[in-house]
Amino acid sequence: MSNVPEQRFENPGLPPHTPRRNESDPKLKRRDSLIVTGIFGLSALASIAAVVLYFVLPSYTTLANIRLGNLVLGLGLAIGFGGIGLAAVYWAKALMNDEEMVEKRATSRTSPEDQAQAVAIMRQGIADSGVARRPFITAALGGALALVPLPFLVPLIGNLGERGGWDISRLKHTMWDRGRRLMTDGPHDMSRPIKMEDVTIGSVFHVIPEGLNDLSHAEGYAEEKAKAVVLLIRLDEKDLKEPEKSLDGIVAFSKICTHVGCPVALYEQQTHHLLCPCHQSTFDVSDGAKVVFGPAKRPLPQLPITVDEDGYIIADGDFPEPVGPSYWERKK
Repeated sequence: MSNVPEQRFENPGLPPHTPRRNESDPKLKRRDSLIVTGIFGLSALASIAAVVLYFVLPSYTTLANIRLGNLVLGLGLAIGFGGIGLAAVYWAKALMNDEEMVEKRATSRTSPEDQAQAVAIMRQGIADSGVARRPFITAALGGALALVPLPFLVPLIGNLGERGGWDISRLKHTMWDRGRRLMTDGPHDMSRPIKMEDVTIGSVFHVIPEGLNDLSHAEGYAEEKAKAVVLLIRLDEKDLKEPEKSLDGIVAFSKICTHVGCPVALYEQQTHHLLCPCHQSTFDVSDGAKVVFGPAKRPLPQLPITVDEDGYIIADGDFPEPVGPSYWERKK
């Protein structure tokens, strides 16, 4: 056993508290109160300005307008949330009690005396914050907190109402209708109608409906394309389980995955499988695009097709069911 005497150190305790300058100068404390109130007010004004500019700026029909709108809303959110955080920190640093406190703990179970002490500390903290004595700061904080979500919520709710956004039935239909030609997906001057002889066994065409490229972004070009894109594939009829549902081996399936809506565009010619690159859902083209692997729960909807008198492939109607992932209005 060691003969070295055990060394013990006295607990030095906390250093003496150094009062802040504004604790002895009412003018400085009043100045700090005005600063906190002003920052909360700036946060509220930034939120209001972002919402107002959202309605004043030109409609989001061009890339420049979209960038400007995102910049305005982003700055409004940044200043709104940042102002609340900055004002809260300044409030705590300049106006609340900054004296260090120690709470001794002996056991994990809290005694009634400790509970009473904790309640007293909380009440002391509320009293130190001066909420009751500083109504302007309290009002500014409440206003900033109430207004700061608006730059996010107003565009979200507003966009839902555009172009019939509240009409859920529009999700059930696409641009495809009887007699509409299938066009190759590409710029307006490169898109062309497709004839049956153009589609050889094993070939794949990315297809859009005729007239889609004539729409502007304001008229819903992106939204319509997101629902109407199609993959046109030709197989040997003997490889199809239901050849009667094809046009001499030509089949057309929605390009939108039934899991979360990613574009299904990877075709394995030997296995006749379509693969979604997002979550690896795999569909068997030879068997009605049924799911053979992955999280998708439904086959890809098949577009009914036929041929017109000029030999061009045309739609024989819209998809028999809604395309893309399931949503709350689906019946199956």
